[in-house]
Amino acid sequence: MKKSSFFIAIFLVLFLGELLVTDAVTCSVTELTPCAAAITSSQPPSSACCSKLREQKPCLCGYLKNPNLRPYVNSPNAQRVAKTCGVPTPNC
Repeated sequence: MKKSSFFIAIFLVLFLGELLVTDAVTCSVTELTPCAAAITSSQPPSSACCSKLREQKPCLCGYLKNPNLRPYVNSPNAQRVAKTCGVPTPNC
């Protein structure tokens, strides 16, 4: 009986550990390359763009704080793309 309790405990630790693991987002503006055409023109964003934009959502404040990226992130086209993709403008 003691062995089975030990194996159950190990199983629970491994199983719960898997549930608590989350994928970290790599904040890299190059991940938003699928959005370049939509941001630089008036064409609608692709599904790949929206997917990447949602994935990069935790990074947007960092991009806004970067003086080299801020003009692109704050541009009317970038805001239009974010709105179309359902990604709210972050409050940083």
